[in-house]
Amino acid sequence: MLSRPRPLIGESKSLSRTARGFATLLLAATVAVSSSVSAFAQSVPVVRDAEIEALVRDYARPIFKAAGLANDGIDIVLVNDQSFNAFVTGRRLFVNTGALVTAETPNEIIGVIAHEAGHIAGGHQQKLRDQLDRAKTMAIIATLLGAGAMVAGATTNSRGLAGAGMGVAAGGGEMAQRSILAYQRTEEITADRSAIAYLNATGQSGMGMLKTFARFQSALSLAGTQVDPYRISHPMPQERIANLEVLVKQSPFVNAVDPPALQQRHDMMRIKIAAYMQGQAAVARLMRKNPTSLASRYGDAQQTYLYGNPGAALTKTAALIKEQPKNPYFQELRGDILMKINKPQDAADAYAKAASLDPARSGLLLVSLGQALMAVGTPDSLKKAVTQLNNGVGRDKENSEAYRFLAQAYGEQGDIPAADLATAEGHYYAGDYKNAKIFAMRAQQKLKRGEPRWVRAQDIINYTPSNKLK
Repeated sequence: MLSRPRPLIGESKSLSRTARGFATLLLAATVAVSSSVSAFAQSVPVVRDAEIEALVRDYARPIFKAAGLANDGIDIVLVNDQSFNAFVTGRRLFVNTGALVTAETPNEIIGVIAHEAGHIAGGHQQKLRDQLDRAKTMAIIATLLGAGAMVAGATTNSRGLAGAGMGVAAGGGEMAQRSILAYQRTEEITADRSAIAYLNATGQSGMGMLKTFARFQSALSLAGTQVDPYRISHPMPQERIANLEVLVKQSPFVNAVDPPALQQRHDMMRIKIAAYMQGQAAVARLMRKNPTSLASRYGDAQQTYLYGNPGAALTKTAALIKEQPKNPYFQELRGDILMKINKPQDAADAYAKAASLDPARSGLLLVSLGQALMAVGTPDSLKKAVTQLNNGVGRDKENSEAYRFLAQAYGEQGDIPAADLATAEGHYYAGDYKNAKIFAMRAQQKLKRGEPRWVRAQDIINYTPSNKLK
């Protein structure tokens, strides 16, 4: 189930969001996110959904392989932000839900992923850090030279020399900043070209990338945004289109289109995001194009579940399941509806079916199953809930919310040390290290020294940013 719904933002703001999205893409700074600490801990508004995560991973898999990144364990994180943007940090690729719902075809998102893969494969983050160190040195030297000139001006009563010294200091900082931005623009061009190479290697078109840049260019023109091309970290959209257009149109795959089944999954993803995060009007706009499509009927079932009659939602979901009986996410929706009408055992059966059908083996579905089993409330179902919740965090260890449910289940079983340790894990992956250590110490007091759970608690207690947990 898609998490963190947000109210609809009016259509009158859509253009400004697009323009802001472009500005974000232009001015985005490097973010240092630990490779072992959850994105939740970085105050990133993360969205979790098994269906969307699986689809974006399917988009990325062949691109990562072409980029030589298939075995690098790159995580894909969905960000609850309506601007069209994506960025990388460490071994994480962040994609905004705004990009997913705006892109009309999978190829547009695949182009974005290919570009970000170019940054990862090119080692651009480390190179940028090195460049920042060099620029910092330039700025320091300029400041020292300026200070020296000001001292000389003061000792000779020469105001002109002192003023020149201030100019040297200020100019040095400006020069260092422009040097960094020029370097970043060069890396962006390199990543664009790498993206085309990856798309060609996977038999896919680069037209989606051109469409994305054209969208940014249109947004800037309509918004009347004035941008100094020397004070931005990305080339202007028109420049990027000019740089890539020949390469894209020379490709033997320029006219390649996305497979119909993939396009259908993409349409279903867009309408799902709209239903949970933008509201009924946004869903209606997407349904208008093809109201009888599977995606539209999926959106209608989602809307009925969220805003309408649960019984009607069940009927609509049953029709979807009849059409695609092996679709795990239709079963997940059925489980969500059944939980809403307080039928936890039936919901558990639906979630179990969803998990058994899920080729991505998402831990999220197992956590939903565990929650439903907890709601059943029998000793046997509680025991099964603990098993499924542990299976869920085993597949998705950074899911801080799952640890909260696991702690509750252990607490209801009377296993307080396990509940305290699960609570500590949840706080740790949520970035609340103070409480993580408190609950880890509480767990240790009731555990046998040296046993695996005691050792894990000790790892949390010993955690520092320079001593990352695995």
